[in-house]
Amino acid sequence: MSAMLAIDTTTEACSVALTTASGVFTREAVVRRGHSQHVLDMVTAVLADAQTGLDRLTAIACCRGPGSFTGVRIGVGVAHGLALGADLPLVAVSTLATVAQGAYRACAAPRVMVAMDARMGEVYWGCFAIRDGRAALQGQERVSAPENVVLAGDESDWMGAGTGFAAYGEALAAATGCRLSRVDETCLPHARDCLTLAQAEYARTGGSAPETVVPVYLRDRVAAS
Repeated sequence: MSAMLAIDTTTEACSVALTTASGVFTREAVVRRGHSQHVLDMVTAVLADAQTGLDRLTAIACCRGPGSFTGVRIGVGVAHGLALGADLPLVAVSTLATVAQGAYRACAAPRVMVAMDARMGEVYWGCFAIRDGRAALQGQERVSAPENVVLAGDESDWMGAGTGFAAYGEALAAATGCRLSRVDETCLPHARDCLTLAQAEYARTGGSAPETVVPVYLRDRVAAS
């Protein structure tokens, strides 16, 4: 397994995960502001825990969005800087896929519909099936009103995950019918799960040049805080 550092600042959750031959090291916190300082402190902490440096890693990974516009920019920007400074490839992972991966890690759900509160009466959403232990997108990631969410395929055993269910639970329940067997409205992305997905992507592609990785917002309107 490649030695890799993953960061996520795309929501109110801020987290870092590092995997090396010595194990997996993590830091996480829920913060409203100051993600840039928090994430850099976390990076320093996990590198110290693992007694390693960026120059001994294989790649950097980050959640690329969608999420908070500011948070997405911070996460991708910090990852850019770390990867460029250490001359490492960058692996960008969907925030929605990261939430789905976390739901699978916690509950072993075979199918996860992620809906994250996008404010302005909308949700960021996507449907994911678990394949070989990793969340795989079914269809496209979208932003829409919650009543316009559509589950992929015909299967009934879906788990709903994400803050969209806390904000628009009734509308999402009506849109998905009776096909959600359970819902966790507290699910937030975690760098540990970004790391799981990034490891597979790196094995497949070798990552990307940092300057080619861009944030994914899904819309160009800024949500009010």
